[in-house]
Amino acid sequence: MRRSQLRTAVRGAREALAQTAPAAARKAVLEAVSHLDKAAGKRVIHRKNAARRKGRLMKQLNKLETKK
Repeated sequence: MRRSQLRTAVRGAREALAQTAPAAARKAVLEAVSHLDKAAGKRVIHRKNAARRKGRLMKQLNKLETKK
């Protein structure tokens, strides 16, 4: 797990959320969450940092899905 892979996954999730396509956004966010969990498990990032980022992504996803 490299930090750059993590950043790419999170960036992809944010871009998908900006496109306002709930199905694609959900897939991208879940992939980013997986990368965040792996990074936290391998201590690439702190576990609370991962939790905070996951929470923010999920909050945006839920907002997008309820808007529809």
